[in-house]
Amino acid sequence: MRIVLMGSPDFAVPTLDALVEARFDLPLVVTQPDRPAGRGRRFEETAVKTAARAHGLDVLDWGRGDRVAVTEQVLGCKPDAVVVVAFGHILRKSLLEGPPLGCINLHASLLPRWRGVSPVHYAILHGDAWTGVSAMQMDAGVDTGPVLAQRAVGIDPEETAGELVTRLAGMGADLMVHTLRGLSAGSMTPEPQNETGAVYAPKLNRSLSPIRWERPVNSVHNQIRGLQPWPGATTFLGDRLLKITAARPQALATSEAEPGTVLSVGKDGICVACGEGVLLVTALQNPGRKPMSADEFLRGHPVAAGERLSS
Repeated sequence: MRIVLMGSPDFAVPTLDALVEARFDLPLVVTQPDRPAGRGRRFEETAVKTAARAHGLDVLDWGRGDRVAVTEQVLGCKPDAVVVVAFGHILRKSLLEGPPLGCINLHASLLPRWRGVSPVHYAILHGDAWTGVSAMQMDAGVDTGPVLAQRAVGIDPEETAGELVTRLAGMGADLMVHTLRGLSAGSMTPEPQNETGAVYAPKLNRSLSPIRWERPVNSVHNQIRGLQPWPGATTFLGDRLLKITAARPQALATSEAEPGTVLSVGKDGICVACGEGVLLVTALQNPGRKPMSADEFLRGHPVAAGERLSS
């Protein structure tokens, strides 16, 4: 079976590796062009480009030159299907309808819940107990095409978005191989999505970062782990901006203290009053520095009971 893969970030690499291991014919991999990153603003290639080159595959940058020509080059490979994993662009109709088996997208949610670019993060932010991966036949909409296959998984109550993305990437790679083999055998039946359950997960931005301590402790905890590692959940201690990188609910009972008040400080962490319940902050990060445990942080930055964290 002849496949062109289109993808860019780490999430797409396990699928690329799985397709190679399963001995699919991969004449071309399409990815985003190199972009400046880090403090030095050096150009870095995508994780998919690095992995594709390690496999000895031909790689084409999307966005370098005429995209019509790029589409023609993809179709010129005469793929049976195009596999799209976290690629980040809406594809042209000519590409969607070109391959005999269409364009198959791997999406990190149980569609139609959490369509869009940040499904894992919003699942955690909203306290979902379950998520999963979906293999979908792409159409002109945003994650609206019929679903070919899904696998569900429980979300650990301590799991961060970054950890869950990694776990789903491996699950998704297995699902994609299963889906492609089913399509080749004619045993896959696309199922239209139920629009009643459709929810959209927009792009993350830093406006989501400030912690609202007046919310219940579970909501604050979900915000911290749902925005980890980026953009992160932030709070102010006086005029100092801090990022809280790890925490856990310490108590569900409501404290009489004002939300954001530090109730106690110890080796295990910093107990902070929420609108309902108490949060134990176990890891923090100063801007531009590496995350550290609360115990390490407190050695250089003493915090006393009665001080207040704010948005």
